[in-house]
Amino acid sequence: MTDFAGEGDPMPDIAMETPDGGSVKLSDYEGRKLVVFFYPKDNTPGCTTEAKDFTALKPQFDAAGVALLGVSKDSAKKHQNFIAKHNLRVDLATDAEEGGLSDTLGIWTEKKMYGRTFMGMVRTTYLIDADGTIARVWNKVKVKGHAEEVLAAAQAL
Repeated sequence: MTDFAGEGDPMPDIAMETPDGGSVKLSDYEGRKLVVFFYPKDNTPGCTTEAKDFTALKPQFDAAGVALLGVSKDSAKKHQNFIAKHNLRVDLATDAEEGGLSDTLGIWTEKKMYGRTFMGMVRTTYLIDADGTIARVWNKVKVKGHAEEVLAAAQAL
């Protein structure tokens, strides 16, 4: 983990690609609370459930003045398909550049599964306050009930 990964630290402001080919940085949300949820891969069971759970709660996040941004290393085209297939209403971004936000935060890391070693995203969620400071971090997230827990923390912030 890096110096930026902890509660009370400023969230790094690194540009990422949006599904429409544009660019988004966390400073684009300045003055608003923001939830950034990092997930491994579009259209996999856990990641789909997580994105759909955040989508279902988006009206409550909006009412609390909290923006939502899902981030993976998937391409903009894969994000477009993911959004269309599951009718997602949360913003997504691609963090595919080496040295990007997930690298800086230390959540793009070596993983092991079934005796195989590979690089992968650790499912992690950050709640960022309106001035860009990390208010809360959920590491190695379990999907069931996670969006609701994040909503409660965001409403209390």
